[in-house]
Amino acid sequence: MNFVVTARKWRPQVFDDVVGQGHITKTLKNAIVNNRIAHAFIFAGPRGVGKTTTARILAKSLNCLNPKDGEPCNSCDMCKSFQSSQSLDIIEIDGASNRRIEEIRALRESVKYAPSKGKFKIYIIDEVHMLTPESFNALLKTLEEPPPHTIFVFATTDIHKVPLTIISRCQRFDFRRIELDAIKNQLKSIADAEKIKIDDKSLTLIAKKADGALRDAQSLFDQVISFCGTDINSQSIFQMLNLIDEEIFFELSDAIIQKKFVQAFEISNKVYENGWNYIDFVNGLIEHFRNILTVVITGGHKLIESAEIYKNKYLDYKNQFSEGDLLRILAFLNTTLTELKNTQNHKLKTEISLSHLIGLERTSTISAILSKFATGGSGGENSSQKKNSSNLFSKSPSKSNDDEKPDVKVNDINLSLPSIEKNNKKFEMPNISLHTDLDSLISQWSEFLNYVEKDFTFGPLLSNSLPIRLNDSKLEIAINNQEDIEHLKNSKPKLDSRIKEFFGKKVDIDFVVDSNKSIVKENQEEFIPNNSLSKAIIEQLGGKEVR
Repeated sequence: MNFVVTARKWRPQVFDDVVGQGHITKTLKNAIVNNRIAHAFIFAGPRGVGKTTTARILAKSLNCLNPKDGEPCNSCDMCKSFQSSQSLDIIEIDGASNRRIEEIRALRESVKYAPSKGKFKIYIIDEVHMLTPESFNALLKTLEEPPPHTIFVFATTDIHKVPLTIISRCQRFDFRRIELDAIKNQLKSIADAEKIKIDDKSLTLIAKKADGALRDAQSLFDQVISFCGTDINSQSIFQMLNLIDEEIFFELSDAIIQKKFVQAFEISNKVYENGWNYIDFVNGLIEHFRNILTVVITGGHKLIESAEIYKNKYLDYKNQFSEGDLLRILAFLNTTLTELKNTQNHKLKTEISLSHLIGLERTSTISAILSKFATGGSGGENSSQKKNSSNLFSKSPSKSNDDEKPDVKVNDINLSLPSIEKNNKKFEMPNISLHTDLDSLISQWSEFLNYVEKDFTFGPLLSNSLPIRLNDSKLEIAINNQEDIEHLKNSKPKLDSRIKEFFGKKVDIDFVVDSNKSIVKENQEEFIPNNSLSKAIIEQLGGKEVR
């Protein structure tokens, strides 16, 4: 008996056997049961996902003498004649080799004749996108108004090459890429039926290599059986398909945590000795750190497509990396991948890149830094904090209790920040509060200018301004020129809001031109030394004034 490949031997014979396309098979079954059959269908999607198989099951169901719930019985004369390729009412045409207008004209003529035995005459045209424009045009009229006994089923992997005039005359069904777990389950069922021993890791390797195409997975499965026999192991698959062993990716992530720079050269040398492609290796690294990122963010491994043994290993990294560090690693690897494609010496480039990767320092967030200050700064770390700091890619220190957090309230203008030690002398940040006298307003004006410097609509215009008069709650501010005043008046509502935020109360503002061009300059020179923040910096931190 001649050998039959797995893809043909295990081809689905009913809709329920089609893997990963339930949204399509359910629709077609309901259409058959409710007698709502379109005159033309177009099946689009990647290769090897069941387009032609579904078209054949549909054709068989429509002509079946004893259909049940939209499924063919596979035992009547019509089903048997189709399975033995003897049916005259179901015609399969290869669009790639019958693409000329002459073939389409002949098809158009044959459409007129009634089916010989079945209820419908069904034309299945595979790779329909290969037809010439003239062939499509010749098919248009027949496709729009076919005889009542004629049904067209088109299949294509390149739907964008099919004219819209054809697509609009068909019911369109988009087939999905089959999920990795669905492919693994199907291969496992076939292996059990064929009495072939295969482990989960081997199934994962085959399914990942197939990249969503079940037919490709079945072809690889046949190839692996020829190499390994009835006992399939992952090492044999690595050897036969020259795949990169995923263990090498875990070696690198461990090296990053432990700062083992020698691993950069050992890993690169292993890639070289096994004849693996360096670009494939970096792509694998990107997927590896993407998997770690999903574990860190979600806390589980549901979003990882890998063998079960590796899914559990990824969980070990949950507290070893932070989100920020993983994003830096992924960005670095993407840059490395681009540079690698333009480099002749891939081995050298990989060694240097892996060394940089292992040497990346841990990043800290502002929240983590403030938490350290709130607990007494770097000098007040407890033993657990020191332990975490030794791991350069460990997660940022957890926040301290609420009563230890610095009380930062910008709106209240009451800053009570943690003290900073300088030469064992504590520097206390000055408290800022609103005073109603002009001198106090002037002394705080530079701080207010710093507060609004990022407000691009008015911040820069206030850089050469100064309060000159305060009557009750009305404040006059001197500006160098009238043009700036006009711009500031347009932004006055927002400026009023910012003043209220900073000083804690509403203050009416009026702008006046500094006619002699000297008031602002002179007063600015006078108030800088009186500024409490400036004084503290000069006296306690050893700063100096630069003009």
